Amino acid sequence: MSSADTRLAQLIEPIQDGLSEMRDVIAANLVDGSPAVADMTEHIGRFRGKQLRGTLTLLVAKAHDVYTDEHPTVAAIVEMIHLATLVHDDVLDGAEVRRRVACVNERWDNQIAVLLGDYLYARAFGLSTTLSSRLASQVLADTTRKLCAGEIDQSTLRYHFEMEQAEYERIAAAKTGTLYAAAASLGAQYPNGDEAAAAEMASFGAEIGLGFQIIDDCLDVVGEEAIVGKSVGNDIEDGKVTLPILRTYQLADEATRAAIRQAYTEPEIQDRRGRLREVCDLGPGTEYALERANALVACAMGRLAPLPSTPAKAALEQVGEFVLERKW
Repeated sequence: MSSADTRLAQLIEPIQDGLSEMRDVIAANLVDGSPAVADMTEHIGRFRGKQLRGTLTLLVAKAHDVYTDEHPTVAAIVEMIHLATLVHDDVLDGAEVRRRVACVNERWDNQIAVLLGDYLYARAFGLSTTLSSRLASQVLADTTRKLCAGEIDQSTLRYHFEMEQAEYERIAAAKTGTLYAAAASLGAQYPNGDEAAAAEMASFGAEIGLGFQIIDDCLDVVGEEAIVGKSVGNDIEDGKVTLPILRTYQLADEATRAAIRQAYTEPEIQDRRGRLREVCDLGPGTEYALERANALVACAMGRLAPLPSTPAKAALEQVGEFVLERKW
């Protein structure tokens, strides 16, 4: 077992029962009378992965001593929204593999994948209406709006090698950090808790989420599919310029910059990531991105200091290291 796997096992230890309830809620809400939909939801059940967002909801609730019997359902809604984004993201990225199984768009087609993602959103928000408080519906509706806006912004800035780092981080925070922020803030505030605590945990989640996205962007550039467990190189194929590439481009001379642009845009290139790795040294750019992820995680960890010492707090302190160590 890798150190990241060991750390994941440690951080979920205080909420094992809640995670089990969360998974039962998800399974119950993916049941459908349509044989075709049932086949697809069974297939995406293999995308379960780390379920880190739902885990944050449960751990933050425990750490703030506000855990209720509805928190596993709130966590399930968060995870169902995340699952919907994965299905849609695979369409946008043209991905073929996720969690070492075929993506929905690869096994079926893009139209089916878009519809299935919409189906998952509908089931998630329908489930939110059964809760005693409207808070989860309100927070997660706004979160979904923000992450969609982030994806739209990213799509309009393809091949933008002169993008400012702040703009990259704004978009990455929107498309990834917002759901982490919502997961953590709902843990602290649901159903009617401390708004100041919720705001602090939202910042915690946003920093963890942005760090997670930067690591993901690094893995897409230098990771290996057999280890990462999903398609790599998709950002380059899709013209997305992420932080390791931005920094590499910034440090490069004009001839290397031209070669980088060509690796992204020349029509006949079959393996754009491979070409990119041939024409430039991605090491310094990747190291710079990893340092930024480390700084974000450090800020997030500092926000936990005022919390009382409990197993849940100790587990939350493991989240940052898990994000930084992960290879999948």
